[in-house]
Amino acid sequence: MSPRIDSLKSYTQHPYILVITQNVTERALEKKLASSGVIVHRPLKVVGLRRNADSPQSSDVTFEDGRVITAKYVIGADGARSAVRTMAGIGFSDPTKAKEEEDNNLAQMILADVTFDNINAADAASGITLSPNGFFISCPLPSSFNDSLSAEGRVSISERVYRIGCGVPLEEGEIPHSPPKEYIQSLVDRFGPYLLASDPAVNPSPKPTCIKDIVWTSRFRNRASIADTPFTRLGPGEPGEGGVILLIGDAAHIHSPAGGQGMNLGMRDAIFLGEALTKHIHATETQGISEADAILREFATVRHARALEVIQFTKGILSIEGMKYRERISWWCPIDSATVRAWVLWVVGSIPFIQRKMAWEMSGLGRR
Repeated sequence: MSPRIDSLKSYTQHPYILVITQNVTERALEKKLASSGVIVHRPLKVVGLRRNADSPQSSDVTFEDGRVITAKYVIGADGARSAVRTMAGIGFSDPTKAKEEEDNNLAQMILADVTFDNINAADAASGITLSPNGFFISCPLPSSFNDSLSAEGRVSISERVYRIGCGVPLEEGEIPHSPPKEYIQSLVDRFGPYLLASDPAVNPSPKPTCIKDIVWTSRFRNRASIADTPFTRLGPGEPGEGGVILLIGDAAHIHSPAGGQGMNLGMRDAIFLGEALTKHIHATETQGISEADAILREFATVRHARALEVIQFTKGILSIEGMKYRERISWWCPIDSATVRAWVLWVVGSIPFIQRKMAWEMSGLGRR
């Protein structure tokens, strides 16, 4: 199934797929902030959050180094394990937890940035590989990624780097914290395209392909959770009392990376929060706190709804890509599940309307 990205020409000036790694994106955003006189302080860890004793609409935020700041607005953009969310007492759970979601070939995954000893084979094998018991993806990263690694003083690499991802069935045990090259190579051999296999019995090429270097790895479980609300005021008290607490990004919602929705959804949170905060600040100058808070409540309602949409969208993709293998799709159909999935994806994926629909959904243009 190939989304028709060019069908978005009438909706955006950028109807194409652009691969940009997160560290490159962060550097561009930090540069933009610096040009506006904004300083980003790192690293800082929040260890305390409480109502200010003198100002009922403010909060005291305590950092690990002992520093304390007082603010009317505290925005938790501190990730899935958000300290701000926890200290504010906001719940965080899966809105549609189902038992079958755990019985999925993509319940746990590993990501890795690697180099191969055969670039031609690696380029030719880029893309998604679905097998009866696994899912594998390989994507070449732009040269700007190598430049950023050198600029950050992490490592200097001249070869092209590839981002690979692979589902690891739960029955194989937990993924190692720092998996060795041999472990990752075994996943490539079993679940990846044959051109990337190091096993001559799998790869018919004159010279099998092997992983040369590992730049970075990460392991994770494909879980989905959403905050009960992305807006509250800190602590008990009268309506309108307590500092404003807002959540955006992974602090407000997490989901599978399927469909590439995560960072874009978080950025949209931030953009619309900027508008809501501006309106709220102006409203508090002429209205009561409770009336002005209607602006933030509306923001919270809309962003919560958008996050639920993305969670459902990514769960749908995950259920297809991570489908468990069954020898018979049902008692009356003697065809295995992998074959049925391949047929369905081929037939449905060749329909122009479906191709345009997938492009629209993945772009996020219709889900602001």
